[in-house]
Amino acid sequence: MITKISNGIVLAEGREQNVNLYIQDDKILALTEENLPFDKEIDAKGLYVSPGFVDMHLHGAAGYDFLEGTAEAYQGISAAVAQHGTTAIAPTLATSTLENILLSIEKFEEALAAGVSGAKLLGIHLEGPYFAMSQKGAQDPKYIRDFDPAEYRRIADATPHLLSWTAAPERKGAEEFGNFLRERGILACIGHSDADCKTAHKAFENGFTHVTHLYSCTSTVHRINAFRHAGIIEEAYLNDDMTVEIIADGCHLPDDLLKLVYKLKGPDKVALVTDSMRAAGMPEGTTVDGLLIEDGVAKLPDRSAFAGSIAYGDRLVRNMVNMAGVPVALAVKMASENPAKFLRVDNIGKLAPGYFADVTLFDKDINIKMTLVNGKEVYSA
Repeated sequence: MITKISNGIVLAEGREQNVNLYIQDDKILALTEENLPFDKEIDAKGLYVSPGFVDMHLHGAAGYDFLEGTAEAYQGISAAVAQHGTTAIAPTLATSTLENILLSIEKFEEALAAGVSGAKLLGIHLEGPYFAMSQKGAQDPKYIRDFDPAEYRRIADATPHLLSWTAAPERKGAEEFGNFLRERGILACIGHSDADCKTAHKAFENGFTHVTHLYSCTSTVHRINAFRHAGIIEEAYLNDDMTVEIIADGCHLPDDLLKLVYKLKGPDKVALVTDSMRAAGMPEGTTVDGLLIEDGVAKLPDRSAFAGSIAYGDRLVRNMVNMAGVPVALAVKMASENPAKFLRVDNIGKLAPGYFADVTLFDKDINIKMTLVNGKEVYSA
């Protein structure tokens, strides 16, 4: 069956285009001004027609957390994020015991085999447990530990769907870990780390090519014996080949830092991520897992730091447009094409012939009106 999406502003190749989008079954057939034969038409009525958002870092939403180790969590989160334009996700497992990590991976495989009703499951992102205690953030300190080759090999062997892994490269054994991930085709990410700039650069040479939530639990300029030393943030800016992700929820980074990241890294090296936890979508004043939900973000009980966001993908794009002045087509690219590319997942993340028909329609205020996954409608406002 061929579906035509007409009368929309199509966001493709980093720009706005006045073309029709044709979908054949689950793939994009064409973007053209021509009128091709079709079986069904969706009149976009002036809405933006965008690739669905790809979230490469999220822990939960709608009351669920992936680490709870249930197939229902994967299903519930998949459905919730699709209502906000996200069509593909990399479920993220926080620092925990080996047993909990393996159980959550098992449930991921079950959910993948059974199928979900919203955003598709791409593969797993592991965040920890090999972190710097000084940059633990909201991660549970009792699970933070040194690199254990037997452990991380067992985890990697437990699933063919491990896409990315975040760790602190200053911990002993990081070089072997980075090269192991590179050999497996798994994206190695620097995060929750106090590494200095030189250590971060050495890590890059050993496979760590991405920085997890830049500015959040990542080192910057600091003094040792009165001398200044650069950190991970400076390495990310100095290294043109280093990719980064940012939590553009409007809380983790103010507008000036959103602008700075965009100015220095550009629209090709930045991915927008939610880093959302189970309170995503819950009202202000809620307490979830001991965390406070206020001012549009999750906070530690003493309000000393943020503990993950409560954002969905549409909020990220909206903030990059309204707070950082990024053209909508490029903000969308950072929320769709870039994360798919960083994760090395083919045929998703942009509107182009042969790509899966993961599409979202939204208005000028980035309010989601419709979401399609593999050409099928999974949400309509």
